[in-house]
Amino acid sequence: MSPQSAVRNLFRLNPSSSEISQYLTTLALSDTASATPEVKSYPDAVYFNYYALGLSLLFTPLPGYKPRIGLKFSELNSDQLILDSLDIYNIPTSSASGPRSKITSSRIAELAFSSFPQFPLVFDIGGEVKGKDGEAQGRPPTLEITSQTTGKDFVQCLGEPDRKGGGSGPSSGSIGIWCEWTKDGIMIEFGGDEANGPQAWERGKDAVWKVITLFSVTPGK
Repeated sequence: MSPQSAVRNLFRLNPSSSEISQYLTTLALSDTASATPEVKSYPDAVYFNYYALGLSLLFTPLPGYKPRIGLKFSELNSDQLILDSLDIYNIPTSSASGPRSKITSSRIAELAFSSFPQFPLVFDIGGEVKGKDGEAQGRPPTLEITSQTTGKDFVQCLGEPDRKGGGSGPSSGSIGIWCEWTKDGIMIEFGGDEANGPQAWERGKDAVWKVITLFSVTPGK
């Protein structure tokens, strides 16, 4: 069994922490340039985008600190920022000629990211969840994610999601389906042709994940 991925241990650390630096080094290997982020700062959030690593870190300011828009890394007060959530990117193959593959502004933003380089991602889960029939069912001790993990795989392991959406409207402008397991701190957006269009939920079981958002969860909630 693979060990749990270290990325979960980064929550509530600041951008200058040695733990985050070490984690990025393991992803980048010898390509140090890929571990240099594009920083986008706002008064309520600061994004560190590692495009070559398929990773985006969202830091939130501590009370009393409001970063100005457009700050560079060296201009930030790193000690006043904590990691609140992160996005891991996976770019599923899609038919370039398919009606649901039209380029949109969000699609262009996604294409800026490469796929995350290190699999499998492994997270401790365990416990029980309710199935579609409302009956409690056990979960495996870990969730193991590869670049090919589908919607069906996630539901089989995590159970029915607490929240879900997307996948409606005209095929040229619909939002891809997404599912959130709130107590686990996991949100999944799915990609490929299966995740878009009016029949997306019927096809969604075969859709490969596109973005995994991990967020910190307060124990007991």
